[in-house]
Amino acid sequence: MPDPQQTSTTTAATLDPPSPAAPASPVAAKAPRPPRPSAGWLTRLLMVGLVLAALNLRPAITSLGALLEEVRGGLGMSGGTAGLLTSVPPLCFAVFGSLAPRFSRRFGPGTVVLAGMTAITAGLLLRPFAGGTAAFLAASALALMGIAVSNVLMPVIVKRYFPDRVGTMTGLYSMALALGTSLAAAVTVPLTQALGGDWRLGLGVWAGLGVLAVAVWLPLARTRPRAAGDAPETDQTSDSAPAPGAAPAPALRITRSRTAWALACFFGLQATGAYITMGWMPQIFRDAGVSAGTAGVLLAVTMVMGVPLAFVIPRLATRMRNQGPIVVALALCGLTGYAGLHLAPAGGAWAWAVLLGVSNCAFPLALTMIGMRSRTGAGVVRLSAFAQSVGYLISIPGPILVGTLYEHSGGWDLPLTLMAALMVPQMVVGVLAGRDRTIEDEG
Repeated sequence: MPDPQQTSTTTAATLDPPSPAAPASPVAAKAPRPPRPSAGWLTRLLMVGLVLAALNLRPAITSLGALLEEVRGGLGMSGGTAGLLTSVPPLCFAVFGSLAPRFSRRFGPGTVVLAGMTAITAGLLLRPFAGGTAAFLAASALALMGIAVSNVLMPVIVKRYFPDRVGTMTGLYSMALALGTSLAAAVTVPLTQALGGDWRLGLGVWAGLGVLAVAVWLPLARTRPRAAGDAPETDQTSDSAPAPGAAPAPALRITRSRTAWALACFFGLQATGAYITMGWMPQIFRDAGVSAGTAGVLLAVTMVMGVPLAFVIPRLATRMRNQGPIVVALALCGLTGYAGLHLAPAGGAWAWAVLLGVSNCAFPLALTMIGMRSRTGAGVVRLSAFAQSVGYLISIPGPILVGTLYEHSGGWDLPLTLMAALMVPQMVVGVLAGRDRTIEDEG
């Protein structure tokens, strides 16, 4: 739940410089601040920026999933290599996401998100010119670097600038993320066909969304001066400065928190299922006799389920002391969907797509719990980086293993069994992460 001290801080106070009546420090006197901007204008622009950033966080991945067969043929990839390609996103998220707090302290979260949007745009523009697998992976990694740091900072920005609306703003951000994911899945194949059937153009066109996001985050990064709410994060458990003469707050040792580990494992297992779904679900349907265009639409159905549910689930979660029941309900939908893909992949394709889409809404639930499992903004920075970095590391082997099992077994029985089996530990750690406690109580 939001910290009482934070909830009393308005967005304007966080975004704008201190009032001229406040005592000026020697440092502030040497570096005059820009004119005070309109708080309402910045708040609205920040909301637009959050939505555009979220729209850019998945098209680089789901557009590739829709055209994976064409990319494999064009670049000469084996099934194992394609599995490695689908594991690049979580690897980049784990490695570069862990650097996001350091970048945020050094440059400010707005500047880092701007850099992330720029990297996404550049990677998507360069990827169509890749002449081989290595160059394609490098361009993809550049885009994924930008996604990684933005992934970590989105919950931080929500907690910091909207502390009394964590559920609502997380829902808005998650809904936009799901919308961008589903749009890329649904539109990439027909768009590629309209552009002459060239998969390179079909992937590169998504850089246009990145250009829009960069345009919005440019003024946010340039006009937002460092204020009290943007003070460099420390390892203390409180955002507020200690009283004169008081001992500093003890360092938060997040690796000693059972809740942090449970949340990291939950994040990792749901990410495993999500990236397997985004990378391989169209291929599952195509192997069952479904056309490429319909397979892409089915993936879009799975992703679009997150649009309404990503807005509802965070709001519901913030009204519950324990989020375990939501965890269990989502996992049961996933088990049913995987069973359906095994028994009747083509006959019940639309039902399985819907059920797996509901199951994938564990992602906005995980983001919401990150904001709820710490009392302070500094704690959310630490928890978001830890849970996402460790979680994405956990998710790396899944898509590779699925690709390898698919290639060597010649079918989807073993991969689907693995995907269903992973739902069980996801339920267990999700229930543990959903308990009503904070990392400050355990670290």
